Amino acid sequence: MLSAQDYDADLAERYGWINRALPASEIGDFVRMLAHRIARFPASGHAIVKERVNAICLPSVEDIRRDSDLFLQGTRTSEFQQLTQAAMENGFQIRAAEMNLAELVYDMHGPSRIYEI
Repeated sequence: MLSAQDYDADLAERYGWINRALPASEIGDFVRMLAHRIARFPASGHAIVKERVNAICLPSVEDIRRDSDLFLQGTRTSEFQQLTQAAMENGFQIRAAEMNLAELVYDMHGPSRIYEI
């Protein structure tokens, strides 16, 4: 998270963040077959699996509040305000910057780079 880097599907698969990477041309058929398979399972099974995944994966209300408090605390610092201003001056609010966030963050510490629309 601190690197602000994007990872392609192949690297994410190697890291174990996803269980497979598919070429774009195969995604539609894969999703369609998976959806049909899941649809054949009993609804009660769906409910149980969803409940367990949520119990394991969702943070508590207290954790969400703590994260929010920490974020807001960080936004009040002069360093955050300066970095936000620099990011906006360097095109942070446009799609090109969003698609190259790691580069934008890196470039903010060196020569200025303006992303063209």
